[in-house]
Amino acid sequence: MPGHAVARGPAGAGERALAPDLARGSMLLFIAIANTAWYLWAVPMSGMSAHPEPAGALDAVAQFFTVMAVDSRSYPMFAFLFGYGMVQLARRQEAAGTSARDVDALLRRRNLWLLVFGFVHALLLWMGDVLGAYGLAGLVLGWLFLRRADRTLLVWAGAITGLMLLLSAFSLVGLAFTPADGAASPAPGLEQLAANIGEPSLWGAALGRLTAWPLVVLGQGLLGLAVPTAILLGYWAARHRILEEPGNNLALLRLTAFAGVTVGWLGGLPSALAQVGVWELSPTQASMLSMPHMVTGLACGLGYVSLIALAARRLQERGRGSGPVVEALAATGKRSLSAYLAQSVLCAPVLAAWGLGVGAHLTSWSMFLFAVGVWLVTVVAAHALERAGRRGPAEVLLRRLAYRGPVAGGAREPEEGPVGGRDPKA
Repeated sequence: MPGHAVARGPAGAGERALAPDLARGSMLLFIAIANTAWYLWAVPMSGMSAHPEPAGALDAVAQFFTVMAVDSRSYPMFAFLFGYGMVQLARRQEAAGTSARDVDALLRRRNLWLLVFGFVHALLLWMGDVLGAYGLAGLVLGWLFLRRADRTLLVWAGAITGLMLLLSAFSLVGLAFTPADGAASPAPGLEQLAANIGEPSLWGAALGRLTAWPLVVLGQGLLGLAVPTAILLGYWAARHRILEEPGNNLALLRLTAFAGVTVGWLGGLPSALAQVGVWELSPTQASMLSMPHMVTGLACGLGYVSLIALAARRLQERGRGSGPVVEALAATGKRSLSAYLAQSVLCAPVLAAWGLGVGAHLTSWSMFLFAVGVWLVTVVAAHALERAGRRGPAEVLLRRLAYRGPVAGGAREPEEGPVGGRDPKA
């Protein structure tokens, strides 16, 4: 059907699987927790982390949990769901009669507009924007792999994972033979990345964010390795309907949930111990934990989405898939792009030095609570929109731009959920 326009809009409510929406809505809490650590701009960072040195027991508890269970663990999960959603969108369009050429064009437009959204997000609010990274990864990986065989996807995902494991092994060997080189101090790269948050000038802060944003897009979208691997695995999983049909994939989901979360938390333990001072490391030594922390974070992200898929199946089996809490979390997941951007709207002008500067008066544990509060606000707002039958505003805009105008499908949100993550260290 050469030249055929897009045949249909996004998925209707009856077509949606609960697991992806529940995963996005729930894990946006981790995005908020991970991002807000960067807003503690009045105190210096410690070592290779955005977190400052803990000022007390409550700070230590908040940082320990965040480093072990959140940092570098949430954005691979969203990258997996991003790849999963690309395949779902393509499948729906082709089933409705859209040509493969037009489907590919739709995906390219969508990813290009995500890059634009990311640029505007960085310009106005947040240097750690992830939309641009996912847009770039979607463009490159969609071109190279979206229509390749399953075997090709798994071979490349395995090869990249093997490379990360090899680099992790070299890092750990280097750590064993690297002497301490003095007291911990912030890494220059992290200081430069976060400098705009402590910049009192509105224009100076915007310039700083725009300077950092391309590094985030390239570093997290492609060079960081975890996001491309997660997207490739998302392609494969979507082809086999792993999340839509969890009952047919229980063994895989249970194994991934148990092994992924276990590996992820154990892999985050060394960095967490170093952060709270139980394991004293120099900045050079701490940097050698970055790659092991990232590769175990990939496993943890896959474990989280598998665990939530199992929970979604259990809820539906017990008839609780439409309870108010589940409904609110799923509504947030449907509007993940709007919720993600809303977090920056609620955080940056309040916390940054160029805004109200409240971040200067918080510590890690109080910032943790602030992040939870921000997430709850977005959940309540999304639930209200769901009850009113309204879509998220960012989803509406992205859809109109990608589909080049109004599309069929009524007032329902797109299945693929175009958001993921977090700053470069999440």
